[in-house]
Amino acid sequence: MTERIVILGGGTGGTLSANRLRRRLGDDVEITVVDRDDDHVYQPGLLFVPFQQAGPGGLVRSRPRQLHAGIGYHRAGVRRVDVDRDRVQLDDGETLPYDVLVIATGARLLPEETEGLTGPGWGQSVHTFYDYAGATALAGALSRFEGGRLVVNVVDLPIKCPVAPLEFCFIADWYFRVRGIRDKVSLTYVTPLDAAFTKPVAARALAGLLAEKGVELVTEFNTGTVYGADGDPGRRLVSFDGREVPFDLAVVVPLHGGAAYADASPGLGDELGFVPTDPHTLQSTVRPNIFVIGDATALPASKAGSVTHFEGETLVRNVARFLAGQEPLAEFDGHANCFVETGFGKALLIDFNYDTEPLPGHYPAAVGLPLLKESRLNHLGKLMFAWLYWHSLLPGRDIPGVGSAMPLTGKRDAVTTG
Repeated sequence: MTERIVILGGGTGGTLSANRLRRRLGDDVEITVVDRDDDHVYQPGLLFVPFQQAGPGGLVRSRPRQLHAGIGYHRAGVRRVDVDRDRVQLDDGETLPYDVLVIATGARLLPEETEGLTGPGWGQSVHTFYDYAGATALAGALSRFEGGRLVVNVVDLPIKCPVAPLEFCFIADWYFRVRGIRDKVSLTYVTPLDAAFTKPVAARALAGLLAEKGVELVTEFNTGTVYGADGDPGRRLVSFDGREVPFDLAVVVPLHGGAAYADASPGLGDELGFVPTDPHTLQSTVRPNIFVIGDATALPASKAGSVTHFEGETLVRNVARFLAGQEPLAEFDGHANCFVETGFGKALLIDFNYDTEPLPGHYPAAVGLPLLKESRLNHLGKLMFAWLYWHSLLPGRDIPGVGSAMPLTGKRDAVTTG
């Protein structure tokens, strides 16, 4: 009997997993991908939409058209997963039984969980760029902004692409300079962290860039309430400890959670709806026939596209081993790398994993892209990644010279931090 693999989510993780599994296992398995809509959004590109540097033509494509021949696609929302009976119940009334389930439904935005965020001012003085509609609305707001206090606020972690809010600050500095109004704009970055970033070396480098570009850094700010309307008490963020940050325009990264069906599936998700997962095998700790990839995991790795890409190799190998009755391999090391746009046609690159924080040097080897250093080459690398995403990463092809394990070659002071 042909074994059935059901993949929940047709985004980055679901698509590359389906294509890699199809290539590896062929007709020995039946693969079905489930998603609630047909629009595959290139999420790294959302950063550029508010600055009118990207649009739907290059960011949105058909989900099913990214899948190899022989992979089924079912358009429906997921109602719940019955982990005891190995089946998925869909919103359209269908039930899909599975032998292996791959959860790749990413993270969802939960702006309604922060008091006042979606109240008066939402979509006018308060915006987000973490979905396409929000990024498009923000583009209009920025084009009309002639001066005042612009605040970029991360409500809480984890979030998708942790460097994106910092990138927004850097590009905003460049954007307002090009418009000739930078002296009329006050930029502030507000974070719940005690530094600009989670990793100390990168945090120092990124904080230095914020200071260099005249962006105020406010740390350990846990946003409790957002006031987005004019009048008393005025537009401001208020933290749980009573501190306030006033604004004229706020760009907020809302609280994130896992997919809603996790809450309706007993035993599947944690308190945020993310799925507990072995950090090295990508096998869930819920059931051995459930694997998780990308933002849907509860792993201590960045929720970023590069992580999903590097996870794919391990996940596919371990799904194949599970179907063959073999023990999974503990191969994934938490590898992540991120291009950080810094404006003026430059970017820096960071590369790290569970145990090793970002280090200076080059990637992926001694001759390569500079690490922790602004360069034109890194900016071009970020732009080129969009092509690689559609034509290499999603189809499940390996990128020459870029392996899933974090390389130490080319890095200076390459020691683990534990």
